Amino acid sequence: MLYLFRIIITTIWVCIACFVGILVGIARPFDPRNTRISARLIAWGRRFLGVQIELRNEEILDPARPCVFISNHQHNLDIFPGGYTLPKNTVTIGKRSIIYIPFFGQFFWLSGNILIDRKNKKRAFEAMDVAANAIKEKKVSVWIMPEGTRSKGRGVLPFKKGPFITAIKAQVPIVPIAISSYTKHLSLGKWKAGKILIQVLPPISTIGLTPEDANSLKEQAYHLMKKTVLELDNEIERNSVKKI
Repeated sequence: MLYLFRIIITTIWVCIACFVGILVGIARPFDPRNTRISARLIAWGRRFLGVQIELRNEEILDPARPCVFISNHQHNLDIFPGGYTLPKNTVTIGKRSIIYIPFFGQFFWLSGNILIDRKNKKRAFEAMDVAANAIKEKKVSVWIMPEGTRSKGRGVLPFKKGPFITAIKAQVPIVPIAISSYTKHLSLGKWKAGKILIQVLPPISTIGLTPEDANSLKEQAYHLMKKTVLELDNEIERNSVKKI
């Protein structure tokens, strides 16, 4: 019963937050500052779910330094840790089909986020070029989930190369953001549903790299992210045992 109530009330809250984002987007369309307003409102909805979020190394999220943020992609609930962490002046990249999701899709588009057609490789790579140009010309950061699909409890999936080519073309650092495997550790049917740990990792420089270096950069980031997520998961499990 608690689980169902939480899903209903949280869905309503997310719709309200996105509606606010639509209004802001109409007032100043495609402004990169728009995303964070609704993202923070959405993240507040974690309280309805009974979820705690702990963000570590927040000082690395420097809004004055454009970069490419990457995070692991687990579930639709990513909007809560993502919204909680999203820095100022940052846009995200999402599937073009997102635009058809009521409220969320319209907010996402009007906020200046970048939509890509994953079914068309040529257009997807063109969108990465758009992202690189936005970083260089507008001095914005871009948040990308390099797995390209939700892992749904399968751990950190292999990364795609696009985000790393984007960072190299823009000559900005990659900043990995590791999020604990909440799909395994949250219990939304309990009053205290659990905790999500988020760890921001030191920037990985791309200065002097070329697109030919994208694969090695991708593997470096992947192994670092996978290792950190495992460490966060182990910490949550150890703390759960202590409480028992």
